[in-house]
Amino acid sequence: MMKKLLITGSSGFLGWHLCELAKQKWDVYGTYFAHNLDIEGTKLVKVDLTDFSELKRLFQEIQPAAVIHTAAQSQPNYCQTHPEESLLINVTASLNIAGLCADNSIPCVFTSTDLVFDGLKGFYKETDSVNPVNIYGEHKVMAENGMLKRYPQTAICRMPLMFGNATPTATSFLQSFLKTLQEGKELKLFVDEFRTPVNGKIAAEGLLLAIDKIQGIIHLGGKERISRYDFGRLLIEIFDIPHAKITASLQKDVKMAAPRASDVSLNSSKAFELGYAPSSLREQLFSLKNYR
Repeated sequence: MMKKLLITGSSGFLGWHLCELAKQKWDVYGTYFAHNLDIEGTKLVKVDLTDFSELKRLFQEIQPAAVIHTAAQSQPNYCQTHPEESLLINVTASLNIAGLCADNSIPCVFTSTDLVFDGLKGFYKETDSVNPVNIYGEHKVMAENGMLKRYPQTAICRMPLMFGNATPTATSFLQSFLKTLQEGKELKLFVDEFRTPVNGKIAAEGLLLAIDKIQGIIHLGGKERISRYDFGRLLIEIFDIPHAKITASLQKDVKMAAPRASDVSLNSSKAFELGYAPSSLREQLFSLKNYR
């Protein structure tokens, strides 16, 4: 019999990719809240993770052998304007999940973010000081610290910007980029914002690796630091969009509720040594093009 794995946030972009991959080796249970969906090979449960009694009952009924907690309010602008509401899922629920994993002595994997950093340096290591510039990043720092305090064995996985094929209930930024470019409309992209992006499927591989191999903080970024503008150029080349219009812009040109960090690229060499192996961005995008 396969062991039971509980994945929160199954209706999200990363959660869906994780369920699809995990079911090869685990008996997968996934939670959702607002977006009901069907994932073949996954048992889905509607639950409000911010309700501790519901959460506790979930653990009692499923009795998982491990938990990967991806559920979050991950839109920085929404968190900035709804800080108290987003705190409940981003922090309170996360600490409760760590506590329940500690009570049951099972692996706990948590998805944090590259936005815990201020972006002034780039190529951040796990040992670098955090200093988020927006409320979403602050929430993730609070969750990281609180979870490790409650359960030091927690694997805190800082995730980069992720892209990939659309899921039944979620998309990545890739879909909006491609739609704009293929319609011949102008796409303005930052030349002064740098990330280490990775395909959602590869990110999911890193999270499954973390179950057995990680305690404490790990970075699961891609191998290449790239600006959004240069990512767009690569997209145009690989998807062969002849009449694409792409324009360079600066962060300061776009007013948003949440402040943006400039360079939150991650140094993920620690994960690479453990077997996390993202291919090049070019290869990742080619595989997505061929899949379509």
